[in-house]
Amino acid sequence: MNFKDLTPEQLENAANMLKAIAHPVRIAILNYLEDGKKLTVTEIHEMLNMEQSTTSHHLGILKDKGVLASKREGKNTYYFLKHNNLANIIDCVSKCQS
Repeated sequence: MNFKDLTPEQLENAANMLKAIAHPVRIAILNYLEDGKKLTVTEIHEMLNMEQSTTSHHLGILKDKGVLASKREGKNTYYFLKHNNLANIIDCVSKCQS
């Protein structure tokens, strides 16, 4: 796909995803969910060593902006990366900073 093929909506969605990612807590969450991992809010908040409500807030932002997806299984809701190629985007952004 070429730049000229992108619609303003696609660019706005991508910008919103990058804005959502641009927070230390959310970066940490994404690190925990790399490689296809699925984790519950409880597992993530314990790893982050922060309040579950704060963790839920950050997960909600990432989900709302299309970075994460969730699936309910019994009493638990599992969060996971919505796009497997998110690592490519992060890699691209890091290369642009050089």
